Amino acid sequence: MIAKEQIPTVLDHPVYDPEGQKIGDAKSVYLDDATGRPEWVTVKTGLFGSESFVPIKDASVVHDHLEVPYPKDRVKGAPDVDVDDRGHLDQREEQRLYEYYGLAWDDAWHRANQPGEEGWAHGGTTGATGTAGTAGMAGAAGAAGTSGYGDEAGMTGMTGTAGTRDDLGTAPDAMTRSEEQMHVGTEEVETGRVRLRKYVVTEEVQQTVPVRHEEVRVVREPITEANRDEALSGPEIAEAEHEVTLHEERPVVETRAVPVERVRLETDEVAEEQTVTGEVRKERIEVEADDTIVAREDDERGM
Repeated sequence: MIAKEQIPTVLDHPVYDPEGQKIGDAKSVYLDDATGRPEWVTVKTGLFGSESFVPIKDASVVHDHLEVPYPKDRVKGAPDVDVDDRGHLDQREEQRLYEYYGLAWDDAWHRANQPGEEGWAHGGTTGATGTAGTAGMAGAAGAAGTSGYGDEAGMTGMTGTAGTRDDLGTAPDAMTRSEEQMHVGTEEVETGRVRLRKYVVTEEVQQTVPVRHEEVRVVREPITEANRDEALSGPEIAEAEHEVTLHEERPVVETRAVPVERVRLETDEVAEEQTVTGEVRKERIEVEADDTIVAREDDERGM
């Protein structure tokens, strides 16, 4: 479990599951009504996603992020619970979360009510906040103090007591103007899959190769003293024949599998800019006297 002093370092920081997968960003920390100890953290999954409650009992702060002992899919599938206007999580909603995460509600209740033993009381939980006039969640951008721990207004949110705007002013005749700020983050999503596939094609290849062959020609020799005996060795007049075997070379084709290259896939990270549009609300202050508007804040800024 994290300590109260660690809450400012948790808010708006990443939350990871035991496998090292980022679940989202921590947005609120809820305190137990009886002990004032952190009991739940809400995690915003996705840029426009909802906030899921996660038990903070076995969570730990590691470097610049929070690690919880629950898989990403389990956290994203947590039931939606209702929080009242004061940012209070009642006993029934909290019991739903205990049952979903497989925590022993009865055992935890028994330990919390043992005399002299520090535990978790289940009369409901309230979020710590630094936003003016609310006693609810520990927001990422607290107006009074750092994440709800800078002054009495922040401590009011911790105890679950609804504050008023006059509590934050330095004098009774002052009021605090607040506005929403848009915080844009990024999440990694799967956009597609690329795979290597090897298949076989047959193509025709031509190659020129030199070949040789034999051709016959008739050679006539006159009778000379050198060949007279051989020429007159046979009968004077008779039929005869002489045969010559001809040869030629013919191309012979054979194929061999030869490795030619290695092919693999690599990914390159390309940075680009995208414009995100959202709506934020701002408070404006005007001065009126006898039902007549004397001045508006925008008019004063333009002077």
